[in-house]
Amino acid sequence: MLAVEAAMRSYARKMGGNEELWAATGLLHDFDYEKHPSREEHPFVGCRILAERGFPPEMIEAIMGHASYSGTPRATPMAKALFASDELCGLITATALVQPGKTLAEVTADSVLRKMKKKEFARSVNRDEIEEGARELGIPLEEHVAFVLAALQDAAPSLGL
Repeated sequence: MLAVEAAMRSYARKMGGNEELWAATGLLHDFDYEKHPSREEHPFVGCRILAERGFPPEMIEAIMGHASYSGTPRATPMAKALFASDELCGLITATALVQPGKTLAEVTADSVLRKMKKKEFARSVNRDEIEEGARELGIPLEEHVAFVLAALQDAAPSLGL
């Protein structure tokens, strides 16, 4: 989740969003997943908890929208950035972990794109959602991958990668 926080912070700067709100959204978007991993519960349970505790509606909407099955449209730049970054952060992290030094410094956008084509690599990462996320942001996939990779590389010390 720290990786998604870093990506969201960078997208907030790029898109003129509230950096702290976007980063917090990235950090919290899966907080309920370990306890409620089913499609029937995640992110519905977490969003209900956030709403009860007074978290901003735009955060809750973005978190709902990151689950394509929730039926919540991604209408804001923050919601689009969260959806676009979530699966991609997983793929980038997996790519780093198979490098000799297991660091983000060894990863290139091209290596991520090559790994994306290998369905047996990081099998649980939804490639269609990565592509759909870039389309929703209105940027080429290659540019999106490079941008998120750079955000993660900047945050590598805090990510332990």
